[in-house]
Amino acid sequence: MQIGYVCTNFNNSAVTEQAVKTLRANKGHDVHAVIVDNASSAEEAEKLRQLEGPGVTTICLAENLGYFRGLNVGIRHLREIRPDVEWMVVGNNDLEFPEDFVGSLERLAEELRIHPVISPDIVTGDGEHQNPHVISHISKMREVFYDLYYSNYHIGMFVQMAAKKLRRISDRSDELEWQTARHIYQGHGSVYLLGPRFFELFEELWAPTFMMSEEYFLSKQLSDVGEKIYYDPRLTIRHLWHASLDQLPSKRRWEMARDAHREYRKYVKIIG
Repeated sequence: MQIGYVCTNFNNSAVTEQAVKTLRANKGHDVHAVIVDNASSAEEAEKLRQLEGPGVTTICLAENLGYFRGLNVGIRHLREIRPDVEWMVVGNNDLEFPEDFVGSLERLAEELRIHPVISPDIVTGDGEHQNPHVISHISKMREVFYDLYYSNYHIGMFVQMAAKKLRRISDRSDELEWQTARHIYQGHGSVYLLGPRFFELFEELWAPTFMMSEEYFLSKQLSDVGEKIYYDPRLTIRHLWHASLDQLPSKRRWEMARDAHREYRKYVKIIG
């Protein structure tokens, strides 16, 4: 099976190397990885270039474009050099793929090709399932807390601290239904599978923000043409959990999320 992998890298090339290595360990398949480096340090960019070779392309940007915008650079490039690739894994670099991942997708491909975007079962290092991220909707109460969290950095940190202490109230239970395949409202933003149906409808991902809230923007991109994300637990990927975000100070992460939330709020209103 021909399959592409497009990911972004920011100052953690060793993590990226591991992701590419585990996917290419799927023997008997034609895997082509395109790594988009978002203006890492010269040392990290050089480490990345050393991965270049048959089946691995690196693109080192002079400017950090962010997550989906960076992915779009890789998606466009991969489609140009490998028009035969119908399926792409797109997302983070902090992923590990089981040795039968591509084989599982190949067996399911005819069944799943009617869906533009597939969200796999994403499992963290401590065994937590991150999908289905949001099955049907986000409650009005949670939306109010989002607005409170993003109103001010210090208020946000207080809300975050309170949420950690009140997990039974603050946590959603959607991920507990990880064994059930279905259409969902949002899939976890760390990784998606784009199938041939996606490229019948779109050239690339809708990317109105630098980073954050990608789950919503992808779900809206699909819903605008009458489509939904499909979650399938038969495809599993391990997630090492936001390795690129660990390179940023907490306040900068909050500011990026706040900016994305402001864009999100243009489309999702609490009242009306």
